[in-house]
Amino acid sequence: MPRKGDESAVSRGEQIQAAEREAAKRRLLAQAEADRTPVGETTRAVPDRRWRRGQR
Repeated sequence: MPRKGDESAVSRGEQIQAAEREAAKRRLLAQAEADRTPVGETTRAVPDRRWRRGQR
């Protein structure tokens, strides 16, 4: 049977895990933003029309 102190420890552990997950999510988002290529620096793709030869 869990004692009153055990419930607090579980709750504290869950709080720590939630905080670690949130920190990891923020790190991933920051890294993704740092790796993102701005739209102005991209080049427009030239369509490959070879596959349409038989459609005209």
